[in-house]
Amino acid sequence: MQESGFFTYLIYRALELYTFAIIIRAILSWFTINQNNPIYRFLISITEPFLKQIRKYLPKSTVDFSPIIAIILISILQRVIAGL
Repeated sequence: MQESGFFTYLIYRALELYTFAIIIRAILSWFTINQNNPIYRFLISITEPFLKQIRKYLPKSTVDFSPIIAIILISILQRVIAGL
């Protein structure tokens, strides 16, 4: 396997894991979760920086659409990477 192919593969898989983390965080937001739970805190720490940037451009709403937008953006990036 070429170095660039392996690097592309790693980036693609990392984006999949990040998408999975966003989905888990969104699902957990529907439930009452102990904010001190280490798994929940980890999910917040890795997803919030990206979601926060997206929220800047979305209108204020009672429903947080940032996870959906994030997943769409990641999906587009994955398609670009897969085309390399």
